[in-house]
Amino acid sequence: MRIEDVTPELSHDRIDRLREALLAANYTADGVLDTLGPQAHAALGRGEPEPAIRATSEADALHTLIRVFLLGHPVDRAAAEQALHPLTVEEAVAAGVLVHDGDSVRAGLDIRPHAATGNSWWIISDLDADTRPSNLPVSREHVLGVGHASLSLIRATPTRQVGSLLDLGTGCGVQALHAGTHAERVTVTDVSERALSLAKATFRLNRIDVEALHGDWFEPVAGRRFDQVVCNPPFVVGPARTDFVYRDSGLSGDDASALVVGRVPELLNEGGTAHVLASWLHLEDEDWRERVAGWLRHTDVDAWFVQRDVAEPELYVGTWLRDAGIDPKSETGRTKSAEWLEWFEANGATAVGFGFVTLRRNPGQQPGEVVCEDLRQAFDDPLGAEADEWLRRIEWLRQRPTREELLRSPLVTAPGLVLERVSSHEQDGWSTFVHRLHRTDGPGWQHEVDEIGANLIAGCQGALATDELLELLAAGHGADSAELARSAEPVLRELIRHGMLLPAEWGPQR
Repeated sequence: MRIEDVTPELSHDRIDRLREALLAANYTADGVLDTLGPQAHAALGRGEPEPAIRATSEADALHTLIRVFLLGHPVDRAAAEQALHPLTVEEAVAAGVLVHDGDSVRAGLDIRPHAATGNSWWIISDLDADTRPSNLPVSREHVLGVGHASLSLIRATPTRQVGSLLDLGTGCGVQALHAGTHAERVTVTDVSERALSLAKATFRLNRIDVEALHGDWFEPVAGRRFDQVVCNPPFVVGPARTDFVYRDSGLSGDDASALVVGRVPELLNEGGTAHVLASWLHLEDEDWRERVAGWLRHTDVDAWFVQRDVAEPELYVGTWLRDAGIDPKSETGRTKSAEWLEWFEANGATAVGFGFVTLRRNPGQQPGEVVCEDLRQAFDDPLGAEADEWLRRIEWLRQRPTREELLRSPLVTAPGLVLERVSSHEQDGWSTFVHRLHRTDGPGWQHEVDEIGANLIAGCQGALATDELLELLAAGHGADSAELARSAEPVLRELIRHGMLLPAEWGPQR
């Protein structure tokens, strides 16, 4: 029986002694970086182990722990005994932390430092591709560590203070660790007993109090409500199967994402928000925006669907095969590829979209705003802060449903907004034919406007109401003021939604 097919025996006592050993060895994010040095540390992150191997040649506890857990190397039993003291090697083997490898021992679990936002934790998961032996296939019950998807959801989750937070489908527990920095009470669920066992060990190892519940989808928290929900569901799109619990839901197509988006608002208190990773099909005769908007089951929910990437079926299948350690060129890989690609073709799917969904349950059952948009440009700022501000801006717009109410409001340009002009050389000199606004922070939105629009935005300094600015512009350009107001309204609403123009009442810091 493979180690991933059984639940590890990670008792509180063993976890406490493991914590003591890790602290004594300074097996922390800073300790590892200081030992390896920036170049070897960066190389290890790229999957290039040799510099780290050369930097850990000494027989001390920290070097041993790095070799075992970060490099996946077998080490001498005596060295492991010294590094893990007061946890004995036999107890570590019984707990699944180590496994025997001839006369040596090697990692049975992935235990690695994780640092962010001024905090340093350890995360326990199953061995990743860089540390698991080549002859050890990925198990159906595999518990994934901290991957790119996990980190992207962390960055897309607002960190405002909340009372209660639910991590739906916690996996290794990384979302809950970050949630604990801004939530008074954290609850996690998972359908996998193994995942829940490793997550609870992670929480114990880091001295974090978390309520952990076992069960499928929403069953463990039926009838409860939370201020915030985060969810990184098994969103892989394809046939209805469960090859790997961490990524496959057993539901067909994008039904898992549809289920979460449709049902999560029921878990929210009024004013509560949810932040979800999701995938959706692009079909031949359907706009993806209409597809995902149709997932919503409640009319009192604001929803922001942000598409970050789109992959054609061939790339999508190859990526997820490699994720499972399957060579697409192997017989198994070719068989699975053929089945998967045939499913895409039979269902008229031309691509798979991937992105973030922000949801808010509106107080008083106010009708919600649903916006679906592409955000495939590169940007550095975390999307979580932008999600909170997006909700704040659409709430402000909701309170001004008519053109007159909107235009009576003074506006200001957002800090960091710049205007790019593109001109062509003509007989009389340079003629500008593009006026493009850029937000230099957040998601880096861009909008093209005409010359009158550029002049209107330049005049948004909070001193005059927008309708007064439009009257002045109409007089200066010989335009009809009523027509100018009609054409300006949708542009202004879009610029406010994207944080390029802001209500003057919010103050200069905004």
